[in-house]
Amino acid sequence: MTIIALGINHKTASVELREKVAFSPEQLSRALEQLNKLSEFHESVIVSTCNRTEIYCSLDQDNSQALLSWLAEFHHIEERELAENVYIHQNQDAVNHLMRVACGLDSLVLGEPQILGQIKQAYNSSKVHHVIQPMFERLFQKTFSVAKQVRTETDIGASAVSVAYAAVNLAKHIYGKLDKTKVLLIGAGETIELVAKHLSQHHPQHITVANRTIERAKNLAQEIDGDVISLAQLPDELHHADIVISSTASTLPIIGKGVVEQALKRRKYRPMLFVDIAVPRDIESQVNELDAAYLYTVDDLQTIVNENIASREQAAKQAQDIIDGKTREFADWQRSLKSVDVIRQYRTSAQEIKIELVEKAVNQLQSGKDSEKVLLELANKLTNRLTHSPTHAIQKAAKEGDMERLVILKQALGIEQE
Repeated sequence: MTIIALGINHKTASVELREKVAFSPEQLSRALEQLNKLSEFHESVIVSTCNRTEIYCSLDQDNSQALLSWLAEFHHIEERELAENVYIHQNQDAVNHLMRVACGLDSLVLGEPQILGQIKQAYNSSKVHHVIQPMFERLFQKTFSVAKQVRTETDIGASAVSVAYAAVNLAKHIYGKLDKTKVLLIGAGETIELVAKHLSQHHPQHITVANRTIERAKNLAQEIDGDVISLAQLPDELHHADIVISSTASTLPIIGKGVVEQALKRRKYRPMLFVDIAVPRDIESQVNELDAAYLYTVDDLQTIVNENIASREQAAKQAQDIIDGKTREFADWQRSLKSVDVIRQYRTSAQEIKIELVEKAVNQLQSGKDSEKVLLELANKLTNRLTHSPTHAIQKAAKEGDMERLVILKQALGIEQE
């Protein structure tokens, strides 16, 4: 049995090509049904995300070309174009790759945890479509176990590796829990969207989004159940916020020292945290001169991010050691399946010989032949039949001077080494 992993990701293909080979939920169902009907594919799992599309299959023999052709035909893409951008892993390499992906070692953001949930979802879809058999059941359960072990035993996901995530982590570090804090987000671009996404997981008491374009701010606010204000309203609304995180495209500062001074006065000097992740800056640096105002800039956060990236890279090496060990364990299990088949065949063959010779002996006894002679003949014939193949193998190894095979045969037959 051959295991194949065929795919493209953010390292090997452009966004345009990744979009072409991505599977919508409807396409995924149709694809799994098609693969289930193809005789050469026994088991299939399709992982499809914004950064990767991967197909894991088990086959009687290596037939990655058939899988490539099927993928190109399914998505109506030139096979040559696809072939130039895919990677193909087989057997242990495929197993190792799957485990690396599940642990976030192959992600755009090293150690990101979302991919594990996406692989679990892909596995469950294959279960529903009956394209999971014992081999892949064992493989994917092993993979989920490895991912859990890596999360538990390494710091692969412990540190922030994006400025947006670092900003939220900083706020959490200062305030502990965020459930009693009021947060003001200034801007509604991609960075603030990421901040809002991370923030929502900590359930702050209230979130307000301030933006030049109210309509865009409303779209973001609806996703996080927040309120919206315009930038012109900032001087009147700033004092409500415990945490202010800003990222706009403004060329001039939006919040000055004087505005913050007034806000602190209205708050009776309860502390405020300002996180400015805009370039150029949204918040005047002089704000840091005020008591009870704590300002962090993108440079402060980038230093944290760089340190954390180095930490994750070290954790990734530890994770890879765990994955390599689990890959070998799975390979050992695969080999044990082959040995089970060999043992079964060997025992069946010996049983057939026994039944044949015992039947002849019984017939001889029933015809009145001397029982002692019958037993002796049975023992001799059984010994000769059972030792015929091993004897032939020993003679062949000796004739060819294959000492390694001779040693293995002696060990297998229980012949003591001199």
